[in-house]
Amino acid sequence: MNQALQTLIDRGFVKACTDYDALSALMDEGPVTLYVGVDPTGSSLHIGHMVPFFAMHHLQKAGHNLIALVGGGTAMIGDPSGKSEMRKMLTIEQIRENSASIKDQIGTVIDFNGGEGMGTAVMHNNADWLLDLNYITFLREIGRHFSVNRMLTFESYKQRLERGLSFVEFNYQLLQSYDFHILHQKEGCRLQIGGDDQWGNIVSGIDLIRKLGGEQCFGLTFNLITRADGHKMGKSEKGAVFLDPALYSPYDFYQYWRNVNDEDVVRFLKLFTFLPLDQIARYEGEGADINEAKELLAWEQTKIIHGKDEADKARSAAQALFSTDAGISTENREGMPSITVERSELEQGIGVLDLFSRTDLAKTNSEARRLVTGGGAWVGQQRIDDPRSTIDLSFLDEAGEILLRAGKKRYFRIVIV
Repeated sequence: MNQALQTLIDRGFVKACTDYDALSALMDEGPVTLYVGVDPTGSSLHIGHMVPFFAMHHLQKAGHNLIALVGGGTAMIGDPSGKSEMRKMLTIEQIRENSASIKDQIGTVIDFNGGEGMGTAVMHNNADWLLDLNYITFLREIGRHFSVNRMLTFESYKQRLERGLSFVEFNYQLLQSYDFHILHQKEGCRLQIGGDDQWGNIVSGIDLIRKLGGEQCFGLTFNLITRADGHKMGKSEKGAVFLDPALYSPYDFYQYWRNVNDEDVVRFLKLFTFLPLDQIARYEGEGADINEAKELLAWEQTKIIHGKDEADKARSAAQALFSTDAGISTENREGMPSITVERSELEQGIGVLDLFSRTDLAKTNSEARRLVTGGGAWVGQQRIDDPRSTIDLSFLDEAGEILLRAGKKRYFRIVIV
């Protein structure tokens, strides 16, 4: 087996391949050009989107050439794969704005500047060739190669047919297949990678290239990552674990990884860090220091996505908080999520429900009320049991701030100005 392909298998990425032996042989011959697509349906990717890009990191390091394909065209339709209902239609301007933010986020994992001994990495947008397609010509030259009967056998369509599948979405597979054809034709792309839910789309693209006289191409799909508790990867009690720090703070990001289930730690170290497998192996088996492994996972992942400085701040803040609430230096608080409150407002007093609902600890007053009455709301060292309580200057700590806590692990910093 080709070494780079074996690395992906050993680290737990791979679910299926259209032809392991032939792909391995092709990769042994020299650099292979491969691509993965991502539709810019939001202003930020979340960590669940990043699995194929972490895999691409290892392939780029082995000398293979990468294409990150932003679906500026296909995002106007929406992929039905893995979705129970039709996605909301986006405007061209929304898609353009979302696309602009994605490259920086992907660039934390793959290197668009390349490096000695590494493969290249470029970004393309399928809007460049999809938006000007002539519909009749496309049906004559591309659509005739697709069997509706076969398309309906793929799981992505079978699931949606029960709830309703629009004709717009039904076209998605043709467009993704056409993407593969264009990239094969113009860039010599021979491999498409993606999540397991993309199998039907990938195989259809390979068939289209073959029918149009192209070379043998390949598909490699990855496991859809779920946590040991059954939840989807990249989801938390606060919602999606976004990469944009304005949507999900580096401190919360660090805490998400620090608090993963024990059963997930080693698996996530293999998938979401670049640490050598022999170093990760130290945390397998009985007697392994799982807490140390969790801290390592949280720091490495935060460093990759947000940079070393933010990772250090988040780790320092977390360590200080879990040792004691009192006497935490301002420096150690820098990585914590925070808001500012004017001193004059605090002098008059702020209702505890109002204060908590201004933070990420509670989205609404009702949620804050449940937190208080359930005994999970803390202001500094004091647990607040009465939802009618007022927070004022008497709650300031030695640093002249207020630390809020929800439960045992979620903190928020109130900075007084």
